[in-house]
This record gives sequence, structure tokens and C-alpha cells, in this order.
Amino acid sequence: MSTLFCHAMHRLQAVGLRPTRQRLALAQLLIDTAPRHVTAEQLYQEARQAGINVSLATIYNTLHQFTQAGLMGEVVVGSGQSYFDTTSSAHYHFFDKATGEIYDIPEEAINFDKLPAPPPGKVIDRVDVVVRIRNEKRRGD
Repeated sequence: MSTLFCHAMHRLQAVGLRPTRQRLALAQLLIDTAPRHVTAEQLYQEARQAGINVSLATIYNTLHQFTQAGLMGEVVVGSGQSYFDTTSSAHYHFFDKATGEIYDIPEEAINFDKLPAPPPGKVIDRVDVVVRIRNEKRRGD
């Protein structure tokens, strides 16, 4: 067994996910190329190129399972547009709509002076920040 395979298996087992063939294959793809942000469609294409026989629905299901288990984060940048982040620790993002690129912003780079009180019986779990960026306009543009 390869080290990457063992690492993927241990990570899945540690969060209570059964290491199925498809989960392991996708986890290996994601671990091998981390850290990064990927859409389900991008991962589907990479899986196909790597010879992994998996449906797009399975990709979506697996990414959501990985996110719910805390292996990844999900960055929602627009209506129905999500990126899955292989870095699960707290941090924020720049999003360039023109290129579709996402860049990490370290957590300590943003400061909140005050957050609203959550509704009764609720606590704040995390704060997501997506800063939308674009190319600056140059003279003559």
C-alpha cells in the first residue's frame, strides 16, 4: 500500500467515514494536490483523467460527506456556486469572479470588532468571509 493510500484511509476512518473504493480514490486526489479549492466539476474531470470511474453525483455526495466530517470546507461564492477547500482550518477568501479563482486570506488578516448576538438557543459556529475582487481599471480602459 502506498503512503498516500494509507494516509487517506486513516483520515477517513478518523472522522468515521467508511473508506470505500471511491472515497479513497477521491481522498487521494485531494490530499495529493492540497492545499487548493476545487469545484465538483473540476474534481470529476480529474477523476476521469486519473481513470477513476465515478459519477458526478457521487463526486458531489462525497465532497459534502468530507465537508460534514470536517475534512474540507465549502466556500459558497454565488447562487449554486461552491468550491471545496482542502484546508479545513478557519480562514477567509478572495474570489475573482472573472477568473473563478479563489485565494486564501489568513484568519488573522481580518478583524471583527463586534458580531451580532445569535438567536436564542443558538451559538455562532463560524464566520465565512468572501471578499470579491476584480482587476483594477487602468487609464484608458
